[in-house]
Amino acid sequence: MKEFDLIVIGAGSGLDVAYNASSKGLKVAIIEKGEMGGTCLNRGCIPSKMLIHRADILKEIKRAKLFGIDAKINSIDFKSMIKNVSKIIDGDSKNIENSYKNLKNPVLYKGEAKFIGFKTIKIDNEIIKAEKVLIAVGARPSIPDTKGLSKVNYITSTEALRLNKQPKVMTVLGGGYIAAELAHFYGELGTKINIVQRSKIMLKREDSEIAEKFTELFKKKYDVYTEFDIEEVYKKNNDFYVRIKKGKLTKILKSDQLLVVTGITPNNDLLDLNKTEVKVNSFGYIPVNEFMETNVKGIYALGDCVGNFFFKHSANLEAEYVLRNVLDGNKHKVDYYAMPHAIFTDPQIAGVGYTEDELNEKKINYLVGKYNYYDTGMGMAIEDKDGFVKLLVEKSTRKILGCHILGTDASTLIHEVIVAMKTGDGTVDNLINSVHIHPALSEVVQRAAFEI
Repeated sequence: MKEFDLIVIGAGSGLDVAYNASSKGLKVAIIEKGEMGGTCLNRGCIPSKMLIHRADILKEIKRAKLFGIDAKINSIDFKSMIKNVSKIIDGDSKNIENSYKNLKNPVLYKGEAKFIGFKTIKIDNEIIKAEKVLIAVGARPSIPDTKGLSKVNYITSTEALRLNKQPKVMTVLGGGYIAAELAHFYGELGTKINIVQRSKIMLKREDSEIAEKFTELFKKKYDVYTEFDIEEVYKKNNDFYVRIKKGKLTKILKSDQLLVVTGITPNNDLLDLNKTEVKVNSFGYIPVNEFMETNVKGIYALGDCVGNFFFKHSANLEAEYVLRNVLDGNKHKVDYYAMPHAIFTDPQIAGVGYTEDELNEKKINYLVGKYNYYDTGMGMAIEDKDGFVKLLVEKSTRKILGCHILGTDASTLIHEVIVAMKTGDGTVDNLINSVHIHPALSEVVQRAAFEI
């Protein structure tokens, strides 16, 4: 049995901890059963955004007539799109693996990790142990217990990024951000999209005003069935059939592809955590304290398997604190303040801080500053008639409590607000008093601040 100072299970954000800990003199092992680079690189944010960028280009070509340009799309080489993106992703992952293969520290173990005792792990025929362990195993798509679903060859987000053939019609079960992004990609390429969502709106975790507007816009482009329950899934010949119901209304949706994106489940159940005494909650996530420590001293966890946030940037932040806490005798609390997110759909969505719904629930007195893209010079120039910025500010202190953006480049515009929240006094006056380039699109953020 080999002994290490630190074992890291999972080669996503855990890689940062492993590499930096080894550079500080700790003897480190990394365990990864799949591709190096984690979910984000291999089957998440990187390949999806590369593909979505291609959809965005198509969208702009379709809008060319708005600007007096007669442009045509002669053909779409779907197979080439997927092949090129997959080649880049697979190459990057393989390069990471090759760079670690020959290192003496950290030591890379390729295989499935199972705890067989207290802080003792078996990988294939090898057993290793360490005083400190980091669990960063991520999550996988969860599949609902829908009648007939287990009997058909549906796809999840993982397969949706690697299809060889573009579907003519795709039915999407789920209305969250992954469903929205993949619907945008396939829809812009010409696939007819059906979306089935149990709630009243898509993106129900967003600020309700944003979610309602997004749902309204998506319904103009795609067949979105909100407040429908999925009763049964079955297949005839090569077609999928989904029977959905809303009150007394029943519909059957026919498609040549079925995408299931109804949530995720942590991979913690694959580790035999009970053998090292690490507890999980009723949803299978590992509870951690503010230092990313589990209930077992010396065992840390981060990322999707913890369930605090489900972003690559939040996992990277957690990795920074885990590293400090592993190396340093002092404990450091993770600072999640002003944790942002973005959804790369059409239109884009970005948010940071509280939603208006949360402020009302907490009975916090706040002010709203709202401004439409089209009422700015650049918003008018790019013909964005739906976009808007919504700022939420504490009434007594003028501190920014939240910001929510729907529209062009929302994922970029939100960063001005993040910086304003994290630095200085954190008030809306930071936005008001900064000189903004005219007529840059960022003026819409400042003008929303002027509305407070």
